Amino acid sequence: MSSKFKIGMIQMKIGSNPNKNIDNAIKKIRKASTLGAKIICLPELFLYPYFCQEENHKNFNLAETIPGPTSKILGELCKELKINLLCPIFEKKVAGLYHNSCFVLNEEGKMVGNYRKMHIPDDPQFYEKFYFTPGDLGFKSFKTKYCNVGTLICWDQWFPEAARATCLKGADILFYPTAIGWHPKEKKQYGKSQLQSWITMQRSHAIANGVYVVAVNRIGLEKNKKNKLEFWGNSIIFDPSGNIVKQASSNKEEVIICEIDLKKIEFARQHWPFLRDRRIDHYKDLLKNPSNG
Repeated sequence: MSSKFKIGMIQMKIGSNPNKNIDNAIKKIRKASTLGAKIICLPELFLYPYFCQEENHKNFNLAETIPGPTSKILGELCKELKINLLCPIFEKKVAGLYHNSCFVLNEEGKMVGNYRKMHIPDDPQFYEKFYFTPGDLGFKSFKTKYCNVGTLICWDQWFPEAARATCLKGADILFYPTAIGWHPKEKKQYGKSQLQSWITMQRSHAIANGVYVVAVNRIGLEKNKKNKLEFWGNSIIFDPSGNIVKQASSNKEEVIICEIDLKKIEFARQHWPFLRDRRIDHYKDLLKNPSNG
């Protein structure tokens, strides 16, 4: 099989109607497939507006099981189009136990596996700890027909340990379904710096691990009572040397297609042999919290 194939990112604006959201996603997935994408990724929690802006028990009704109705609909689509799909949803494991998850479907429409977000934030208007239990499946790499894909989610993307652990599992591409944006009141003062910090972190994961990194975000201003979040888009793909291959806009729905060449992974790792020079015999302190002394 050729070392080259195409992947797709679906940058979406999320509305209040989940049926319209999945219809929009399916329309864009079909477009990505028509353009040749074999592995396609949706943004985090793509079925609903970002409900974590508030703590509301009614929002638990949005969760569904895996397998469930969404995996069935999208599984049939994958089988029809002969694509692999990364699908981030609000998962109900059992009553009272919920996860922020991303399942992977192959070109036969079958479930390859599921990843549950490991790092759960708790910041103003990002009250995810109210809804999500930290992942209990560990870091994952899933084998597809084309390559191994690592699935991490949003807040995970700030942690170098998560990227490294997933790559050590064999991932060739790190996918980060994402829902990140600005507090409108802070945008003027901090917006540029926050966005550049986010981009820098993704680039660092690509370079440090010699892999492709794909971050897929939503767009749009989402209101919740008195609160607002402006999701900043900028879905982005880095090659294993940290070069930006494709980057979306900050405010438009887009289907981004990018050709992947797996040979670039080996080239990057041969020239920057970070994995070779790791000192795993002296990394025990990474398992400890910072100390004062």
